[in-house]
Amino acid sequence: MDRRHHSIQLSAGPGDDGLMSSKLYLAVCGGKKEEAMALLLQLNTGAHAVDQVSGIHQVCAERNNVLHLAADQGHDELIRELYASFGDKSLLSSSNSAQDTPLHCAARAGHEKAVSLLVQLAMDTGDQSILCCKNEAGDTALHLAAMFGHGAAVEAMVSAAPGLASEVNNAGLSPLYLAVMSKSAPAVRVITTRCSDASAAGPSLQNALHAAVFRGSDMVSLLLDWKPSGPSLASKADVTGSTPLHFASSDGDRSVIGAILQVAPRAVRMQDTEGLSALHVAARMGHAHVAEALMKACPDAAKLRDNRGETFLHAAAKGGHSKVVSLAMKKPTLRSLLNRHDQDGNTPLHLAVTARAPTVVEALMRHGGMHADVMNNNGHTPLDLAARSTSFLSMLAMVVTLTGFGAQSRPQRQDQVEQWKGHDIAQAIEKMSKSLMVVGVLIATVTFTAANNVPGSYEKGLAVLQEKSYFQWFLILDSLALVASVLAVVLLVSGKATRSAGSWKSFSAALHFIWVSLISMFLAFYTALAAVTSTQLVYVIFVIIYFAFHGVLYITFIAFIGPVWTRTFGKAIWCTVFKGRRLKQQYPFARTYAIHLILFMAIYNLLSIVFIIFYIKSGPFWDTEGSHPLAPAPAPAPSSILP
Repeated sequence: MDRRHHSIQLSAGPGDDGLMSSKLYLAVCGGKKEEAMALLLQLNTGAHAVDQVSGIHQVCAERNNVLHLAADQGHDELIRELYASFGDKSLLSSSNSAQDTPLHCAARAGHEKAVSLLVQLAMDTGDQSILCCKNEAGDTALHLAAMFGHGAAVEAMVSAAPGLASEVNNAGLSPLYLAVMSKSAPAVRVITTRCSDASAAGPSLQNALHAAVFRGSDMVSLLLDWKPSGPSLASKADVTGSTPLHFASSDGDRSVIGAILQVAPRAVRMQDTEGLSALHVAARMGHAHVAEALMKACPDAAKLRDNRGETFLHAAAKGGHSKVVSLAMKKPTLRSLLNRHDQDGNTPLHLAVTARAPTVVEALMRHGGMHADVMNNNGHTPLDLAARSTSFLSMLAMVVTLTGFGAQSRPQRQDQVEQWKGHDIAQAIEKMSKSLMVVGVLIATVTFTAANNVPGSYEKGLAVLQEKSYFQWFLILDSLALVASVLAVVLLVSGKATRSAGSWKSFSAALHFIWVSLISMFLAFYTALAAVTSTQLVYVIFVIIYFAFHGVLYITFIAFIGPVWTRTFGKAIWCTVFKGRRLKQQYPFARTYAIHLILFMAIYNLLSIVFIIFYIKSGPFWDTEGSHPLAPAPAPAPSSILP
C-alpha cells in the first residue's frame, strides 16, 4: 500500500475499526483536554473485543493518532495528560503515512513547548533512538525544525541529542544547511556552538557556506566563526569545483567577499572544473569592486587562465563590462594581459567586438598598448569581426570606434572584399519612414495652421503686426518649417515606392529635412511669443528648454555610434569619412552615416548660431524700433490737451 496516497475517512460514531471519530478528532485538535480524555477513556472501557482498537491508537486521515494531532497543534498539556494517563511508549515513535512521528509534527510547526516535552519524554524512556527517527524523506525532527527556521525547537533537540546535527536526509542535506537556507540565525548559532562535529553538507557537494553567501554577511560570519570546521568551509568545492568564494563573487556582496578573504585568501587561486577562478566569475558579472578586492588579496590570481586560455580580462570583455576592463588597465602589472590570446587566438579586443561592446573597445584602446591589428587563428582582426554583426547600429558603433583608434582589416584583395549587408536596415527604414511621415504631416499641419492664425490677429484683412521684425521672422521660420516638412514627406513616399538603393538616400535626406523643420518650428514659436509677450521670464524659460531639448537630442543621436565623451570621437569621424578608402569598400553604410552625422551637427550648429545672433541683435523684449509691439501708445504731452 502506498502510504503517500493512503487516506482514511473519519468515523461518525465510536471507533471500533481503528478509525478516529469526528468528536475525538475535533476535541484533540481544539485542545479540549477534558473532553478528549473522556472520549478516550470511554473507548478504552469498551475495548474488550479482540477486533476493537484502543482509542489512543485510533487514526484519522494520513494515519495520524491523537498524539500526532496534539503535537501538530502544540497542545503540550494534552500531550502530557495523554502520556501520563496511558503510558504507552509506542506512541512516541508511532508514525503516520509520511513516517512522521509526533516529534516531527511538533518540530515542523515550531511548537517549542511541545518539542521540549516530547524530547523529555523520549529521554525518560531511555530510548534516544526516538529522537533519531526519520520520515520518508530521510528528515529527522531536527531537519524539519531547521528547515522552517524554528530556533527554539532546534535548541531543544540539540541540547538533548547533539549528534542529530551530523545526520543528513535523503537529499544529502544537513540540518545546518537547512538552517542557513531558512535564514534562521538562532538555529545556525545553536548548531555551530553546541555541535562541533555537525555536518554542513548540502546538495551537489555544496556546504552551508555556499548557501550562506546569499544570506548576508552576518550568516557568513556565524559559519566562519564556527570552530574548528568553519574556516575550512571556505576552501571546499562543490561538484562543479565552485567554492563559496565563486558563489560570493557572482553575487557581488563586498562584505561577504571580505569575510571569506580574511580567513581563506588562497581561495582566490582555486579554479572550478572549467578553469574559472573567483576573479573570472566577478569579471563575468561585471563586479568591478569585487575584482579589485580579489586582486588586492591575491595579485597573481589575475594571471590565471581557464580551460579555454582566457584570463579574467577576456571574461570582462566578453561580458561587455567596461568598468572591470578600466580597473585592470589602471594597474601597470596587468598591461601584458591586453594582447594575451586564448586558445582560438582571440585577444580581449576580439571578444569585445564579438560581444558588441563599444565601451569595452574604447576602454581597451584608450590606455594604449593594445594592438588592434592582431589576427586570431582564423585570420581575423577585430575590425573584420565587426562584419559579423547583423545590426546596423552595432556594426556602426564597432567600426567608428575601431577606426578612430586606427584599427585595420586583414590584408586581402579589395575586389574580393565582401560588403557588409545588414538584415535589419530595410526593416528599420520601413518602420522609421512610417513614423517620420506622421511627424512630417503633423509639422506641416501645425505650421500651415499657424500661418493662417498669425499672432496679433487681422485688421482690414492685414496682419496687425506685419511691420514688426518679430512677426516677419515668424513668417520666414514658419514657412521654412512648412516647406521642409513637405519635402521630407515627399522623399519618404518616393523612397517607399522605389524600394531600391535610393531609398536609403531618400530616407537620410528626409531625416535632415525633418530636423530642419523641427528647429524652424521651435524658433517660429519663439518669434511669435516674442511678438505678443513682454514677460521676461517667458523668454528665459523658452531659451533654456530649447537648448536643453536639442542638447539631449544631439547627444543621444551621437551616442548611437560609440565614444561620445572622449577626445577620439572627432578623430573617429574624420578617419571614417576622409581616410576610410578601404573602409568604404567593406562598410559603405558606416561612411555614409558619418557624413550624415557631420551634416546633422552642421545644421544644428548653424541654426543655433542664427538663433543666438537673432536673440542678441533683436533683443528679447524690444523690436527694432525700440518699443514692444504691444506697448501702449505714449500719452500726449500736457500742452497738447490744454485749451
